[in-house]
Amino acid sequence: MGAVPGRGRRARLRDWAELLRVSALFTVPGDALAGAAATGLRANRGTAYAVGASLCLYEAGMALNDWADRDEDAVERPHRPVPSGRISPTAALGAAGLLTAAGLTFAARAGRPALAVASALTATVWAYDLRLKHTPAAPAAMAAARALDLVLGATATMSAAAREGQGSGRGLALMSRQDQRTGPNRPSGPGLPSVSDAALRTASPALALAAHTYAVTAVSRHETHGGSPLTPLAALGATTTLGLLLARTRATTTGIFPALTAAAYVRTTALPCLHAALNPSPPLTQRAVGSGIRALIPLQATLAARSGANVTALAVLGLVPMARALARKVSPT
Repeated sequence: MGAVPGRGRRARLRDWAELLRVSALFTVPGDALAGAAATGLRANRGTAYAVGASLCLYEAGMALNDWADRDEDAVERPHRPVPSGRISPTAALGAAGLLTAAGLTFAARAGRPALAVASALTATVWAYDLRLKHTPAAPAAMAAARALDLVLGATATMSAAAREGQGSGRGLALMSRQDQRTGPNRPSGPGLPSVSDAALRTASPALALAAHTYAVTAVSRHETHGGSPLTPLAALGATTTLGLLLARTRATTTGIFPALTAAAYVRTTALPCLHAALNPSPPLTQRAVGSGIRALIPLQATLAARSGANVTALAVLGLVPMARALARKVSPT
């Protein structure tokens, strides 16, 4: 089916915005920024490349998702851009390919280690959309993708820091004073953290992102037809527990800011999940999924704040009102 002829430029832009779920884009940069914060280094050129790669690969996944689901959507979601004919399947698949190439190009600019992580992320995204989405492995695949996105930010940041000389005695001078670690997780010297040390520091925030994404993806599998209250109830328990764990921090090391952002995270995701558990209808389930997607932003801010990067956390939180405003016009699901 070809694109609908005679539509204005603004309408076509809205069609692509709907296909690419642009309101969900604001949940992406925080992955790389939280990964950079976990390394103990300031965000740098490599972090920017990682953000660019993440945005492109995320949008590639959105376009590929609608291409792969075009027959199913023709029955269940005929209003979507591809089944409605507003965007052709060929254009959606082409966009997925071009965005994937752009994402890998950005990652390559950040160095070979970043490209390796981005390649693993790309494989996960394409495997999810083409094979795993309708299998029990779907939540785990999406969780792995989010974790890899954070690792991409950490890897790109470290690679760029090494090239820019942050591994020398100038390292601490190049770090943002507001974002320096002040507790026991602070880098032990003026140089870059070792690969093993950075991996250990990155593991915890990556697992936190993975846990949240797993819970939300499990709920999303029922957003078209509704389902059992057990899935949103389990997601409610998982996200609330995660928020409580992240809120536990010593004020002498990172202050109370992580607790505040963790509270914002729980507030964003808990009530919609409770509503979906009490009434697992498609509209309330979809609302829980949308809130779960937007909750990634305060979660990313919490992870950055726990690393002592309060300025980064505030910058990530600044994306919340934009995501909320755009979600009223374009659904993130």
